[in-house]
Amino acid sequence: MDDFVRNKLTEWGLSELLQIFEDEGIDEESFYCLDDQDIIHLIPKVGPRARFKTRFKLLKEEQKTTNPETVDSSAQICKQEHEEAAESAEVWPSTSDTSKQDHEEAAESAEVQPSTSDTGNKGKRKLDFQGESSEWQSPTRKQRCGSYTEKIIMSDVKNIMRCVHKRLPQQDNKLNKFLKDKISDLETDKREVVGVFGKTGAGKSSLINAVIGQKNLLPSGSISACTTVMIKVEANMQSSWYEADIEFITKEEWKEELWSMFNFLGDDVDQENGNDEDYRDTVDKLSALYGEEWKNPLKSPGTLMDGKYFREIPEFLLSRRKILRGESGKELSAKCLKYTRSDSQDGDNIEVKRWYWPLVKCVTIRVPDNDLLQHVTLVDLPGNGDRNKSRDKMWKEVVGKCSTVWIVTGIGRAAAEKEPWEILQNACSLMGNGGECQHIHFICTKTDCVDSDDHSAADVRDLIFKKNMKAKEIVRKDFSKLNVVKKHFSEDCFKVFTVSSKEFFKKKHLNPDETEIPKLKEFLQNLNDCHSETLNYVSGAHGILSLIQGASSAKVAGQKADVCTDLEENMRHELDKVRKPMEEAYKAFEKCLSEGVEKSKSSCEKILKSILYPPRIKGSAFHKILRCVVANGGIHKTKKGKQTDFNMKLASCLTDSIDEEFKTTFPKSGPFKGVINAFSLDTERLTEKYKDVELQLIFLKTEEEKIKTKVNKLIREDKKTMYSSLTTTIEESMQECYDRAKEIKGQDSLKNMRDIVERHVHDSKNIMFEHAKDLMLSQLKCLKEYILKTLEETMQKSIELSLKTDSDSLPDVRVELAEVTKYYDELKSNPDEESVIYTITDSPDPADVLIL
Repeated sequence: MDDFVRNKLTEWGLSELLQIFEDEGIDEESFYCLDDQDIIHLIPKVGPRARFKTRFKLLKEEQKTTNPETVDSSAQICKQEHEEAAESAEVWPSTSDTSKQDHEEAAESAEVQPSTSDTGNKGKRKLDFQGESSEWQSPTRKQRCGSYTEKIIMSDVKNIMRCVHKRLPQQDNKLNKFLKDKISDLETDKREVVGVFGKTGAGKSSLINAVIGQKNLLPSGSISACTTVMIKVEANMQSSWYEADIEFITKEEWKEELWSMFNFLGDDVDQENGNDEDYRDTVDKLSALYGEEWKNPLKSPGTLMDGKYFREIPEFLLSRRKILRGESGKELSAKCLKYTRSDSQDGDNIEVKRWYWPLVKCVTIRVPDNDLLQHVTLVDLPGNGDRNKSRDKMWKEVVGKCSTVWIVTGIGRAAAEKEPWEILQNACSLMGNGGECQHIHFICTKTDCVDSDDHSAADVRDLIFKKNMKAKEIVRKDFSKLNVVKKHFSEDCFKVFTVSSKEFFKKKHLNPDETEIPKLKEFLQNLNDCHSETLNYVSGAHGILSLIQGASSAKVAGQKADVCTDLEENMRHELDKVRKPMEEAYKAFEKCLSEGVEKSKSSCEKILKSILYPPRIKGSAFHKILRCVVANGGIHKTKKGKQTDFNMKLASCLTDSIDEEFKTTFPKSGPFKGVINAFSLDTERLTEKYKDVELQLIFLKTEEEKIKTKVNKLIREDKKTMYSSLTTTIEESMQECYDRAKEIKGQDSLKNMRDIVERHVHDSKNIMFEHAKDLMLSQLKCLKEYILKTLEETMQKSIELSLKTDSDSLPDVRVELAEVTKYYDELKSNPDEESVIYTITDSPDPADVLIL
């Protein structure tokens, strides 16, 4: 046994294993080759073995990013030995949970992949998305405390809190229940959502593959095939498998969609209506799942629900999710193809006889060993939503949750392409005032596409740079003209990137950092760093242990009454400070909406005529569009995402009236003029005055931070509901006329449908817009009352249970508190790291992360 093994076992608190490892001749090289069976042989007892395996796994993950050469050679030899052993024994992982777990653990022990990133260029990290390229350092190296250290701390503190939870008294009094609930609520997983938009062939899949370092995860490169469903990509933190979680629409939804499609096709089933985009989309969906069978005159939506069409996907019939697994991204990608892509002419896909993408609501792909996605989800979003109500609802929800949006287009048409700008304009209200988006990144892909035949390598590189700079200038200029978008976003939110996924992997003309892919990776890493999951958990645990130890101390009784009086007085004062800007916001919205109501009444019929009698669309063509609109609650979307939304148009005067005020009331820096973030019971000052209750005040400080985070999250969700309520109320008011109009058939049906809609708007305008205004103001008032009530009741309960409730039966946790305090101080100070990151609460901007 060498010093490396001896030091590791001692560092991990496993000194009792030193003699065993020495007897077995375990040195550094053989240490990295240990597989699951070796570990069981060396460490028969479950407790030490579990601790060893946790630290062993984390050590190898750390080595992947910090010093891959140390373990690469031995790991590769070890992996080869395992493969040969598996081949000779013809072993394949069992489907049972136990065997699967063993297989995963063995795989984790055997596989160590070298990092491809450089590790130079230490020092201050600076976000410079538009400036000159600099040497790129792997974002993983720049985590706040290092993945290995943080995961060890997290594991230890979780074990401590589990033990403390078991030691709490069984009697169900208020304080015991309160403490158990607090321990159970420690774990939180706030994820940042990055939405990726772009037309077919723009390079979205290649971009995502490059950013997450998985060349073959999402299929790309086919001209005739396209991604047709929403795909989420996130980290698999539970196993070493590549997994796809497929969520289907319900049987009832598909049956309803079948009836809708058959009604739409009507008597035109046999016509080759190649110029009708909606017709082609409907035929594509039916043909994907049923081949030519749906054209049989004897077939109906009822017969097409026969179970024989769904034998390969029983999960659809049982309303369950389907899970696919692969040992590599490429293997999983092949398995997912029929669930995510429309048919193509690629030779690889000839054997696919039935495509299931029309039934898929969403696919979540989970990638193992990817710290970049630990708190970030990348979402490949098709177009401007979906004509299926269930998929469209999910699409809107996801867009509303995006903190960042990537608009992707090929650099060759960055200036002329209309679709990316249409996507941005149509979705901006969902992302901006009606959502959480803080960053819009316009990403020009395929920057390597230049004529290189008659140029040297240096000339090609210069051509790429010149083209990139020109594209950035044009795109920024075009964005400045988008007045609709600028109601929701300032120009500071908008950045342009010029990337080449191909060059990032091949390095033919550009270095990886010159492709700007590393800048996007660093942006995602900053989103990850902002969450400080370990620090949040340890901080909460530190507060709970402080309360337990403080509550069990007898010497604090004399100061409890005085400190309670001071805390309650501080709380009344702070609640008044929160109440004032919320009341001011209510009055401002009331004034704006009153003006919006009057404008809506005077202009709604003019607006309606513009959408009921659109120029440049023939009567027969618009007849089909209008029938789709009334059948779908006032909304129609083509396959390419072009949208007709009667409800949004009718509500436009109301939403326009509040846009500026909405942006002012709910800015990125904190809602209601920042009073929620400023809320404080001044516990730090009181600690100086009341030393004997310092532990309880530490707990109250952590509770204060938690409740502010909770309230800010509530405001983010409620403000989206409030903003969308204006359009939703109009939709509900219009539903009656839509239902009547969709029943119209026969001669003059277009005229009759128009008449019904026009008459309804004329008769309802004096009530409909006023009702939308009242509902939004009512929601704002409820939000104000709920915020004040939540802050007061939560903090009052915490004060009473920590300072007004005695419990002699609580365990002594001095040892645990000291251990967690040590970890807490280490995470806050990070003396061994090159930087300290201070984060800003409430959906922080990665550019606001301070590097010291």
